[in-house]
Amino acid sequence: MKRKGLYMLIALALGGAGAVHAQDNTSSAPAPTTTPSYDGRWYIAPTVGGYYNDTDRNTNSRQFYYGLGVGRFFSPNFSLDFFFDRTKRDRDTYVNGLTTSGGKWANNNWGVAARYYFGEWTAWRPYLLGGVIGSYHQNSNDNGWDPAVEAGLGVSKTVTDSSDIRIEAGYRYDWDDKTQSNKSGYGDWFLGFSIVSRFGEPAAAPVVAPPPPPPDCSKLDSDGDGVNDCDDKCPNTPAGTIVGPDGCPQKVVIDLRGVNFKFDRPKKGEKDISKSLAEPSKDSIAVLDQAVDTLQRYPQVKVMVAGYTDSVGTDQYNQGLSERRAKIVYDYLLAHGVDASRLEGPVGHGKNDPIDTNDTDAGRARNRRTELQVQQ
Repeated sequence: MKRKGLYMLIALALGGAGAVHAQDNTSSAPAPTTTPSYDGRWYIAPTVGGYYNDTDRNTNSRQFYYGLGVGRFFSPNFSLDFFFDRTKRDRDTYVNGLTTSGGKWANNNWGVAARYYFGEWTAWRPYLLGGVIGSYHQNSNDNGWDPAVEAGLGVSKTVTDSSDIRIEAGYRYDWDDKTQSNKSGYGDWFLGFSIVSRFGEPAAAPVVAPPPPPPDCSKLDSDGDGVNDCDDKCPNTPAGTIVGPDGCPQKVVIDLRGVNFKFDRPKKGEKDISKSLAEPSKDSIAVLDQAVDTLQRYPQVKVMVAGYTDSVGTDQYNQGLSERRAKIVYDYLLAHGVDASRLEGPVGHGKNDPIDTNDTDAGRARNRRTELQVQQ
């Protein structure tokens, strides 16, 4: 009977290992690319091993045992098994100088075993073993149940996605006080080998959501300078800084050189700037249009519109003339789409701040001008 049970356990172990191997090979799921933390599927664990019996039993010193466990991991380091195992001893026929009837002494053990593992899931992992058992003894003296406990050490290794091997050694104490009236219990050593075979489909790998796409830099302007982040070569410029197309600080100069006025023009009430400009007036208009374009490309720029005269005439007259020159340019800018909030003035400075000599006709012509002074 003992050999038959042992053969059945070996066949079960080999069959279970073959089944999970076939399951691994036919599974449509791709092999995991990362080391799993643990596998929480249920498993069966056929076990074979040997006993080294307590000498107080007065039996043979060693024999095989076999068993079957069912369990699962509840964390990467902790598993729990419900198990059954069986062993049968030959009782001595001569004890303490007396001849006995001999016979067999069998134990059927039902229990729960906890194991605590150390190390990574796929490594050789040592573990601690502890269990509680109900042991049913059968012999010529008595048949009955006794409590028992076990403790031990072992090592485990994952072989495939669905199978492990375990080797463990431990000590089991059985409080059988009926078989021999002068004994209250027995402590036996054991060594066991198990093949752990998980069943069912492996748990699907957690689906990791792809990271959100990076924000479109062409639609962002983090520093609010009017240049999108893709093109901004100078991020984090202070608010209000005048920047170029690359987002870097830039000094904006709006040059109205070439916009010169005829002598004593514009007259009071004159609105048409082209009649007030020095000939050829189209050249001066082109310069003004370029200034409008510059202001439209730099919407954060504000300018002061200032007018000037040459030195001919009284200070009072020149002051009024310079203001009229500033006003007619101011109105031109407004008429061509420049918002009034970006224009300061118009102001006149009379004959002050000449840019050329007033002793020549050419010098005086250059001094009859209007400036757009950028406000930083």
